[in-house]
Amino acid sequence: MKNYIKAIGLIFTLAFFVSCQEEDATIGDIIAPSNIQVDTEVIGVDADNPNGDGSGLVKFTFSADNSLSYNIQFGDGISQVVNSGEVTHRYTSAGLNTYTAVVNAVGTGGITSNLAVEVTVFSSFDDPEAKDLLSGGVGNSRTWYWAAALPAHLGVGPTFQQDPNQFTFPAYYTAQPFEKAGDAQSSCIYEDELTFSLNANGQLTYQLDNNGQTYFNGAHSAAGGGTGSGDDVCLDFDTSGTSIVSLAPSSSELTEVDSRRTDMIFSDNNFMGYYVGSSTYEILELTDTTLRVRVEDALNSALAWYHIFSTSPPTEDFTSNYNDLVFEDNFDTNGAPNPTNWTYDLGGGVNGWGNGEAQMYTNNAENVVVDNGFLKITAKRTGANSYTSSRIKSENLFEFTYGRVEVRAKLPTGGGTWPAIWMLGQDYATNTWPGCGEIDIMEHVGNDQNKIHGTLHFPGNSGGNGVSGSTIIPTASTEFHNYSVEWTPDVIKFLVDDTVYHSFANTTATPFNSDFFMILNVAMGGNFGGNIDPAFTESTLVIDYVRVYQ
Repeated sequence: MKNYIKAIGLIFTLAFFVSCQEEDATIGDIIAPSNIQVDTEVIGVDADNPNGDGSGLVKFTFSADNSLSYNIQFGDGISQVVNSGEVTHRYTSAGLNTYTAVVNAVGTGGITSNLAVEVTVFSSFDDPEAKDLLSGGVGNSRTWYWAAALPAHLGVGPTFQQDPNQFTFPAYYTAQPFEKAGDAQSSCIYEDELTFSLNANGQLTYQLDNNGQTYFNGAHSAAGGGTGSGDDVCLDFDTSGTSIVSLAPSSSELTEVDSRRTDMIFSDNNFMGYYVGSSTYEILELTDTTLRVRVEDALNSALAWYHIFSTSPPTEDFTSNYNDLVFEDNFDTNGAPNPTNWTYDLGGGVNGWGNGEAQMYTNNAENVVVDNGFLKITAKRTGANSYTSSRIKSENLFEFTYGRVEVRAKLPTGGGTWPAIWMLGQDYATNTWPGCGEIDIMEHVGNDQNKIHGTLHFPGNSGGNGVSGSTIIPTASTEFHNYSVEWTPDVIKFLVDDTVYHSFANTTATPFNSDFFMILNVAMGGNFGGNIDPAFTESTLVIDYVRVYQ
């Protein structure tokens, strides 16, 4: 016999409309759906299995008068929008569980009516080892990164229906190591941080930190504001929030030889870095350090995508093109910075130097001094809401095109501090920013203590839209690190301690092919520095040396 539940009822969710809407003929009649009916069928029910065959599958059949679509909240953290009156859902929590599912019928003008039903279903599937490997175990979190150093860390091949002889591997395309790093349209992929957590109840959750940009498959780019066609592209896309991860037995044609036979199903339409419109990923391989998954394209049933992740952040072996030292300041003479190398920007600038910064720049020794082999730039509180600091530059003293810049520095601390090691196009006076170009070798904000940013600004990429990458340096303010940029006609690479963490493909269309000069400063507050800690008094950027190689 079937475990058959029939529920008929109606709960109205009322919406408020002002009287003028009644006169708006473009909307039409606002009619709430009515007469909602929901049937649920637990799959595999028989005399020996009154709550199902252990698959956890439940078929929902529903209808309502005047309904345009349905939004079903299954009661396990998963929801789905459907246009038809039928959907099958797999409940994945092991054991016998009762869920309250809510069917929302959506009518004209977005007005909804809903009906709740209870479903009791047995699921025998669980993969506790996968949960532990993904998260590091109960009470822990583990972060995964693209295994960019491996061939085929991103790939695509056919599905079984498309080609039954080649459906088990990325037969069409495999990315080469760090293939995406040198292209501004794709390099954001290597910024992804995928974090799995496991709570005491055995619930696996997931967060995707994409550093503000997601790498979209071209056919899916409309979901991120793109055209929905053309090449793959990085687009601004909010991935904040936590998703529930359900594990289920795989429904693909892959065998245990090719797969773990476990699917991960992410709530809230979440995904694993590369957007192809699907939230179900099959685990192919899972160890303490390696995760390989397969996901079928939501728009193209002939394609399956392959991803490889690692617990180590992506690092690229680096060999510089430039080894001839052309500029050096080791700050060996106490007092003011060497005037043959450095001059100053003074005052508060226009609108806080264009960023709403709070400090006034001075050339006073209390703000900038060479002391015992180090350049020290100190930001100080001078009043309730007033601050001083310093900004020195090599403008008109040393300007250059292409090369490797290396600055060894220890960074300040404190909410609101914003130290920067950067370069500006020397023609900024006539080629207004961002037309002149800006290369931010290192930026750091005390409100996000361990993160280092490398960013490029140019037309179309000003302010918060700069092409940026970041890396975590836990000892940025307690130890010296080498902050570098490798600037060539073809690529601009950002490094910390000779490890590349961000790359940009340079072309003749960018402003990064003419002379730039260097700038060293500590700002306070502003658009990037953020709120200033009321307890802040002073903090110092300490620089051991500045070197340029060509």
